[in-house]
Amino acid sequence: HQIGRVLTPEGKSVSDLSVPSILFAGGMAGIFNWAVAIPPDVLKSRFQTAPAGKYPNGFRDVLRELVREEGVASLYKGFNAVMLRAFPANAACFLGFEVAMKCLNWLAPNL
Repeated sequence: HQIGRVLTPEGKSVSDLSVPSILFAGGMAGIFNWAVAIPPDVLKSRFQTAPAGKYPNGFRDVLRELVREEGVASLYKGFNAVMLRAFPANAACFLGFEVAMKCLNWLAPNL
């Protein structure tokens, strides 16, 4: 919600944000989230798809092998596809959340 605060005009509440501002905030949150989350996600995927017992020391072995054989850039495999999906998917989630909260606050304002 930090981006939402930056996009909020002086003297207004985050709940007063326009739809484009909400979409932008959600999209950027998705981009920043996945920029950090891709390496652990790549390690998790490699670990899950490996034959049983291939990595006895877990993620450390996966990381060691991946960096040794394919380089550090291999931790960002799928980056373009993830980023293309991250912006619209998270923008829609933020908008859905904000609309749902406005509806719930209208239905039950004192909760």
